[in-house]
Amino acid sequence: MKIAVVADSNSGITQEEGKRLGIYVLPMPFIIDGETYEEDVTLTQEQFYEKQASGADISTSQPSPESVMDLWNRLLEQEGYDQIVHIPMSSGLSGSCQTARMLAEDYDGRVQVVDNQRISVTQRQSAIDARDLAASGFDAAQIREILERMALESSIYVMVDTLKYLKKGGRITPAAAALGTLLKIKPVLQIQGEKLDTFSKARTVKQAKNIMLAAAVHDLEERYHDPEAEHTWLAVVQACNPEAAGEFAAEIRERFPKTDEIYLDSISLSISTHTGPNILAVGCTKKLDIEAEKERYGI
Repeated sequence: MKIAVVADSNSGITQEEGKRLGIYVLPMPFIIDGETYEEDVTLTQEQFYEKQASGADISTSQPSPESVMDLWNRLLEQEGYDQIVHIPMSSGLSGSCQTARMLAEDYDGRVQVVDNQRISVTQRQSAIDARDLAASGFDAAQIREILERMALESSIYVMVDTLKYLKKGGRITPAAAALGTLLKIKPVLQIQGEKLDTFSKARTVKQAKNIMLAAAVHDLEERYHDPEAEHTWLAVVQACNPEAAGEFAAEIRERFPKTDEIYLDSISLSISTHTGPNILAVGCTKKLDIEAEKERYGI
C-alpha cells in the first residue's frame, strides 16, 4: 500500500526539505496589509520579519478547502497513492484541523486526518514518524491512531523577547504589556496539547534558558521516564536568533550527553505572528517505538 504523508508548513518543514524527507507540505496563508501570501512559496522568513518589523498588519489564516482537496486529489489520482495521512497543526490553535476532518468525510477513509495537538518541531516529528510507520506496513487509520495516542508525549517551551506582539494579538492586555516592558519581563510560554499558555516569567535570557531547561528536565523525568533523553528527540527553535540557538543547544547537550543530535530549526511563522522575533525555544518529543507498535497491531 502506498501512503502519502501531508503536513502543513506550521511544522517548520520547508518545501525543499519536504521533498528530501518524502513529506508533502501544505503552505499556510498569511494576510499582510490585506494581501495574501503563502509560507515558503510567496513569503520567505526574511520577508515576513521585515514586514513585521515595519509594523505591517499581519494575521494568519487556514488553507482554503480547495487547496487542501486539490493536493489530496493530486496525490490519490495522479501520484498513485492509496491513502493519505494528513497532519495539520493542533486543533486548539487553528480551525484547519476541523476543516480537514470535515473534508476527509468525502474520501471514504482514504484520507486520515491526525489531531495530535502539535506544532513546530513536534509536528515535524509526527510527520517523520508517520512516514516511517507507512514504510513499516501500517495503514493510514493505524498511523492516525498511533500518532493521536502519542499526542501529549511532547512539549515546547518558548522564551519571548518582547511583549509587543502578544499585546498586538490580544493575548495580554495593554496594561500588562506596559508593566512587563517596564520590568523587562521575558515570558516563557508553553505549547503542550491544545494551547499556547503562559508558563513562567524571566528577567534575563539566561534566566529564561534555565527555566526552559528545568522544564524539559522535569518532563523527561516525570512524564517520559527518560531522564537521560536517550529515547526522546530534543530540538532548539529560534526566530532571528541562530547564534543564541547554537549556544543553547550546546548547553542542552552538556546536560544530556547521551541524547541524539539536537535538531536546530526556525520557529513557524504562525507562532512568530504572536511572539515576534528573537525568540528561543526547546522542544521535546518522545521517540516512536515502531517495533512495539508492530507487536501491538500484529504487523
